[in-house]
Amino acid sequence: MQFLFLLKKVVTYFLLPLQLSLLLMLLGGALCSLTRRKGFGTLGKISLSAGILLLLVLSHKQVGIALLQPLETRYAAIPELAPGEPLPAALAECRAIVVFAGGVSNTPWLPATSRLSEVGLARLVEGVRLARLLPDALLILTGPAYEQDAPESETAAAALARAAESLGIAPERMRLITAARDTEGEVAALHALYGDMPLALVSSASHMPRIMGYAQKAGLHALACPAGYKIRPNAKFRWHEWTADISGLGNSTGGIYERLGTLWARLRGRTD
Repeated sequence: MQFLFLLKKVVTYFLLPLQLSLLLMLLGGALCSLTRRKGFGTLGKISLSAGILLLLVLSHKQVGIALLQPLETRYAAIPELAPGEPLPAALAECRAIVVFAGGVSNTPWLPATSRLSEVGLARLVEGVRLARLLPDALLILTGPAYEQDAPESETAAAALARAAESLGIAPERMRLITAARDTEGEVAALHALYGDMPLALVSSASHMPRIMGYAQKAGLHALACPAGYKIRPNAKFRWHEWTADISGLGNSTGGIYERLGTLWARLRGRTD
């Protein structure tokens, strides 16, 4: 199991846009240097050109939008609710809110909210918003230790809990899940601990389809509560949305990463 876990990480890393593009370019450069051997020069030019073209295409903002937006719009966000406005029925029945960790830095001299990644902070803020709408619900926070072979190091869940407390959530409302290594393990732990309790699951909008796939397969009674949207289209035309830059590459990377994760889960029968 440890070998498969590491293999998944390594293969995924080299299939992401930047790494794959650089790998093709490096391979092309190496092959071009072997021009004395028949065929290597042609193969090198093809590989080098493919790497450059792949990087340019996947850095275009419209390509990033096309890859990420279908994932982000799979589940609707929980709407903004005015004071006294009735909650959506599916949300009102939830007895716990689950916030999946999204990256925490090991910088103890910073306040907890500043240690969270942009992704993690967006998830936590949505979790806190829902916790205020559901004052009797538990707030469940997930995430293993920074160094999984060092049990004494602080867990991502603990860092989320301290950030949530600084945002006004009482410690007695919070529960931590720290042993699971990834999303699949966290969903399995939720099922083992809470069975068919109605749960509001909070994660990045692009990550939500994969989480819900795991949840449905595990038999969780789950409501998708997406947060941290990357694609927020403007009603009017903006020329800069048709350019290529690092944000386009980031969105393409996110879309490809989630699809690779979903494919891996389906191959092993973890989702339908």
